[in-house]
Amino acid sequence: MPDRKPLHLMMFSIHGLLRGRRPELGRDPDTGGQILYVLELARVLGEQPEVASVDLITRLIEDPDVDDDYALPVEPLGPNVSIRRIRCGPRRYIRKELLWSHLDEFVDHVIDDLRSRGAVPDLVHGHYADAGYVAARVSSLLNLPMAFTGHSLGRVKLARLLEQGTPADRIEKKYHITRRIEAEETALDHAGVVVASTQQEVEEQYAEYENYHPRRMVVIPPGVDLESFTTRGIRRSPRSNPAFARVARFLRDPKKPMVLAISRADPRKNVLRLVEAYATNDELRERANLVLVLGNRKRIDDLDPGAAEVLTDVLKLIDEYDLYGKVAYPKSHEREDISRFYRLAAETRGVFVNPALTEPFGLTLLEAAASGVPVVGTADGGPRDILARCRNGTLVDPLSCEEIGSALLDAIKDRKQWLRWSRAGVRGSKRYSWSAHAERTVKTVRKLVGKAERDRRFFAVKGRLITFDRLVVADIDNTLIGDRRGLRELIKTLRDSDAEVAFAIATGRSIALTREVLNRWKIPTPQVLITSVGSAIRYGSKLVEDYGWERHIRYRWKPERLREAMKGLPGVELQGPEGQSRYKISYDVDPEKMPPLPEIRARLRRRRLQAKLIFSHNAYLDVLPIRASKGMAVRYFCLRWGIPIENCLVAGDSGNDEEMLTGKTLGVVVGNHDPDLEKLRGHSQVYFADGHNAWGILEGIEHYDFLGEIRVPAIDPRGVTEAIVPYGGVASETRIAVSASALPDPAKS
Repeated sequence: MPDRKPLHLMMFSIHGLLRGRRPELGRDPDTGGQILYVLELARVLGEQPEVASVDLITRLIEDPDVDDDYALPVEPLGPNVSIRRIRCGPRRYIRKELLWSHLDEFVDHVIDDLRSRGAVPDLVHGHYADAGYVAARVSSLLNLPMAFTGHSLGRVKLARLLEQGTPADRIEKKYHITRRIEAEETALDHAGVVVASTQQEVEEQYAEYENYHPRRMVVIPPGVDLESFTTRGIRRSPRSNPAFARVARFLRDPKKPMVLAISRADPRKNVLRLVEAYATNDELRERANLVLVLGNRKRIDDLDPGAAEVLTDVLKLIDEYDLYGKVAYPKSHEREDISRFYRLAAETRGVFVNPALTEPFGLTLLEAAASGVPVVGTADGGPRDILARCRNGTLVDPLSCEEIGSALLDAIKDRKQWLRWSRAGVRGSKRYSWSAHAERTVKTVRKLVGKAERDRRFFAVKGRLITFDRLVVADIDNTLIGDRRGLRELIKTLRDSDAEVAFAIATGRSIALTREVLNRWKIPTPQVLITSVGSAIRYGSKLVEDYGWERHIRYRWKPERLREAMKGLPGVELQGPEGQSRYKISYDVDPEKMPPLPEIRARLRRRRLQAKLIFSHNAYLDVLPIRASKGMAVRYFCLRWGIPIENCLVAGDSGNDEEMLTGKTLGVVVGNHDPDLEKLRGHSQVYFADGHNAWGILEGIEHYDFLGEIRVPAIDPRGVTEAIVPYGGVASETRIAVSASALPDPAKS
């Protein structure tokens, strides 16, 4: 409606190679249908009258092995639509399974970009597990509504691979499947709406997740470009089709009906079983040719290992069954050739086949339908809904060679049925226009934005009350305290520094226990006090509480139900009142008896309870709101007061410090740290000090030259190098800075 504020939307699609001009679809397993989907969705959303702008956020890549396009920070897609590329991990292009450890850094860069532009979107939308995780973090930090589209789901992929006999340890090593599934659970935890392509995807795939909430699910059928994929241009003579030459050189009789498959060379696409189904059906081999369009390649050895293995096995099967002259497998094609391949299938009275093990989307089925080509599809996800609507083909068990072969033969044998299916597909595909998809998406988003209770006052762009140049944050137990001489030296170093540095404490202790330890160790009251594992923030000597943070973290917090759900867990005992707070439930645990954390998390999720579990010192378990943690509290503070996150040095020793140590913060792990932080060793911005307690913090300050020009380690494809990065400036002209000299002298405390 015209009186409503236009929407500013932010979409995340992180992995793969994403550009608006001639996208390299099929180049590798990470650059497939999802890339085309998010590009088209961004464009059509930008054309909607209720949408003011769309930012499509992806990864910035500087790599001589890929085009320079992927290093452009901004690429316009339309009048109101842009691809914005953000740094994440190494400069080079890497597969999605290697991105996980860099996603927290990506979140920090996104926040920096938003702050520099003074832009806060109305909604964030994550596409796939990695982007879902990022969207959840951004949503939490900025208190924004979130949408999530999984595209393909880790639990489904795991089940299919296990069915095929792939060993679980091999799956984990190759696909990092546990981390992917937990990222999907996190995305489902935070999302206000989850967009699925089909009802089957909702009921049989998302339903497998602990955070499945049926009322948050919405089915929006995918769109297809009806202008590119039509029956216009179909001729009786296939030779006049420009794609004819690409396949004819492989075939003895290229005019025979074509069995066409278009997909990535990915094991999940089930191409090998398709070749075997064709090879073992004698009549099908005589009546039809098999055409496999499996992406672009120069040499098989240059491909991703998974794709190289698939193509090598395809060639072995062709040789084993002596299919020469019957199977075409062109090495390359242009984007416009895809629609020509479909037309060629229609011109030869052929059939399109998608035998994928799982298919939540099914874009190729819609393209074939719009081109007048009957389809044989896997009895999974998208194909079920598409064939139910279009009535232009049949479904098969993707694990049955006999069923696939018989269905393909039936599709090309019966001429009258072929014509009925061809016409029905053209009619049915019109229901899947991009305009209809965009209208439904905007309607869903508008409803979600309208419901959201947002308080963005902490997201300051200018006019900050107090401005620091940098911030030192330290945990208390075993980090700040433990060595009185080291503590005195640290406080003296900060107090005597010329830098405008704020001092903060982030602890798992309650406010009462924190004040007690500050008094006992004669620690000056810091400018910022983060207590109860990040569930409370206070400022100044009077410890004024930040109620904006309290409003922010009470999202979906149900403490009474959580306490009830935790009752009866072996080895888990509720701490006394001194260990509890309004937004933290704390337990002492016996690690030998306590169930694994994933089991406890699943127990809560099955009861529709959402919380964050923090296990530390091999003895304590804290249950927090999903938006609360030390790391999130530190980032909230930096956002509110405009401190660049890379100007934040954080020091800790245990698992409850992990979240604030990762990302763009300058992390310091003190020498007397718990073993559970060893997994961070090797992160470019996590320094492992030799010194214990406060001596380790001092060592970290020196390592980063934190009171000088600040050395921020920069990730380079050839290794880690250090770059001098000046501290961030301040937007307002009036600078009211609280420097380290404001810290009381510990000798006088």
